[in-house]
Amino acid sequence: MLELSFIRNNKDRVIKGLKLRNYSDEDLRVVDEILKYDEERRTCQYNIDSHKAEAKKLSKEIGGLMKTGKVAEAEAIKSKVAELKSSINELSERMSAAEAKLEELLLSVPNIPHESVPPGTSADDNEVVKAWEKPFPELPANALPHWELATKYNLFDLELGVKLTGAGFPVYRGKGARLERALINFFLNEAGKAGYEEIAPPLMVNEDTARATGQLPDKEGQMYHVEKDNLYLIPTAEVPVTNLYRNEIVEVEALPIKLTGYTPCFRREAGSYGAHVRGLNRVHQFDKVEIVQIAHPDTSYQQLDEMLAHVSSLLDKLELPYRIVKLCGGDMGFTSALTYDFEVWSAAQKRWLEVSSVSNFETYQSNRLKVRFKDPETNKMRLAHTLNGSALALARIVAALLENNQTAEGIVIPEVLRPYTGFDVID
Repeated sequence: MLELSFIRNNKDRVIKGLKLRNYSDEDLRVVDEILKYDEERRTCQYNIDSHKAEAKKLSKEIGGLMKTGKVAEAEAIKSKVAELKSSINELSERMSAAEAKLEELLLSVPNIPHESVPPGTSADDNEVVKAWEKPFPELPANALPHWELATKYNLFDLELGVKLTGAGFPVYRGKGARLERALINFFLNEAGKAGYEEIAPPLMVNEDTARATGQLPDKEGQMYHVEKDNLYLIPTAEVPVTNLYRNEIVEVEALPIKLTGYTPCFRREAGSYGAHVRGLNRVHQFDKVEIVQIAHPDTSYQQLDEMLAHVSSLLDKLELPYRIVKLCGGDMGFTSALTYDFEVWSAAQKRWLEVSSVSNFETYQSNRLKVRFKDPETNKMRLAHTLNGSALALARIVAALLENNQTAEGIVIPEVLRPYTGFDVID
């Protein structure tokens, strides 16, 4: 969440940022509400401190008065101390109520967009920052979408997934399962070469973990909740991996901390119909390799550029046509300050498929996480910046690989993957 001091000192900037997220005048009232409860909390704290100091001072006088026989005066001061303590209790209750309301309001406010974020209300307004300038794959006349290729070559089965679990839970088999595993190993190995430490995290997290990275309360309806144990199935490895450093003070020399992890991901997305959600285009369980960085605020946007270059290199090596778009204010995630999406070209469907989002959250997550470092110049604690990106989400990568590489003789495996798959062609 946003730092309270930032809102207090940058009210106009906060309002400008929320307007970029298309907040209405009514919605913008939350800023004044936050400042009102902040003032209430601070006033209560000041009065509590003043009353405690006065009560402490008066209490010291009582003993001396009793020793000198000035009982009436001592009793009068005792009465005054009792009044002060009663007032402190009342002020403490008021302050607790203000703090609770303040926490609720702060959790409801999204991150403030970076100054480079373009205006807009939907994906149609996103800015293409890197277009694909090479020829697109030329497919045979009888080219098939990936869901039909899966049936033809026995690669994955959605109906079996329905039988075992429900819609949106594919069962990979044969060379389809081996291709999935090959991609996971390829992505992890490439992340390792780029200096990321591999993490194998739990697939379920508690409420504190989900709240710290912003999934709660914003995405509560999208997460699978195990009510008996009050645990949540993770929507991405970002959640447990970033939380490894919750409530930690990291050494400034260790920044940036670079982590990667493979996990299945679980998302309860709203159902819809049509070719755009068929096959692997939208599923409830999918595999993903995530990269996470905890960075120094002064260099976090350099690290973001490095992450973009890493994801680009993966797609280049897979020989997949792709483009990069900068998300507009109306299409950004709740916790992000700046997000770039990578989209690959699906030749059989003739459409772009999002396969990665790479974001800088600045201090929005770290303020909840309390990930800090001591600034050697000021000797004061500062919040680190957190970043994350898909590198990559597999379902749509598999879809694009199958469609773009189909030939009359079968589906050709990109050369970089062949040491991992053990085969060159799916036939």
